[in-house]
Amino acid sequence: MDIFKKCEATVKEVERAHQLGIYPYFTPIESVQDHRVMIDGREFIMIGSNGYLGLAADPRIKQAAIKAVERYGSTCSGSRFLNGTLDIHVNLEKDLANFFNKDGAIIFSTGFQTNLGIISAIAGKDDIILIDRQNHASIIDGCRLSFAELKKYRHNDMEDLERIMKSLPDNKGRLIIVDGVFSMEGELADLPELVKLKHKYNARLMVDDAHGIGVLGENGQGTCEHFGLLNEVDIIMGTFSKSFAFWEITERILKGFKEIGLDTGKSQTPVIPVIIGEDEKCFAFWKKLFKEGIFANPVISPATPPGRALIRTSYMTTHTDEDIKTILDVFQRCAREFGLV
Repeated sequence: MDIFKKCEATVKEVERAHQLGIYPYFTPIESVQDHRVMIDGREFIMIGSNGYLGLAADPRIKQAAIKAVERYGSTCSGSRFLNGTLDIHVNLEKDLANFFNKDGAIIFSTGFQTNLGIISAIAGKDDIILIDRQNHASIIDGCRLSFAELKKYRHNDMEDLERIMKSLPDNKGRLIIVDGVFSMEGELADLPELVKLKHKYNARLMVDDAHGIGVLGENGQGTCEHFGLLNEVDIIMGTFSKSFAFWEITERILKGFKEIGLDTGKSQTPVIPVIIGEDEKCFAFWKKLFKEGIFANPVISPATPPGRALIRTSYMTTHTDEDIKTILDVFQRCAREFGLV
């Protein structure tokens, strides 16, 4: 059988979505990622970015990047292991370790690669990894790469996790991995209970805090600081592309959505979902938002449970009062049109 044959069904679905004008992915953006962006010569309010602090457009950041390219060029020309380590890598890693009060840190090119690298290096075939069923895909791929035995517990269900941990043999290493902020619906992991279970069953705990660092905690140290458990978590993963507060903006949007009557799940963060339901309805809702000049992200299964497709929205410090009013007005009109309220 031709291995490409299995791709045909997916290609046909993508082509059909394009024909219907509801294909929402790989949209080319023609400007800097700020609260407003240009797409095909038209301005959109951006509520699909993970640049929560709005730093991508900050002139200081852009100037620093220009200076770095002028000094170091456009590439390291090799792996970190051989000739690709620069002094700025080492300095950044020291600063990060100090920021989190940890013994050391290591940087990767992307968040996805970070999870692949960490998990596959820490765990092996004689170990067991326990993960939340709604963890990010990069965690799942990292677990597969490690060859460790994988156990999944029900989303944020500590009783289910303990049930699994009770059955584990004593002679195997145990690593619990969880998203600090679940990236699709914006809820927080139950870190206090996870730490208790970690100690009770002699496990290690890794937190993927890509959506929490720079956002949560008094000092921006993320979900672990938010719960006062920074020293209880063994490995913290984070990214620069998302965070690194604007809580007033987040709270205004969340309050506005609830007043409209929209289902925002259990979000406690700048990631605020609007639950739509079936996949096709979600794509149609996204298309209506896009026509109204709002750029958001439709999320369907397997990224969400079947029948729980959602519009993922997220907010930045640079969003203006005018942006917020427009967002709420457009969502209210669309929600009425689609029978959500």
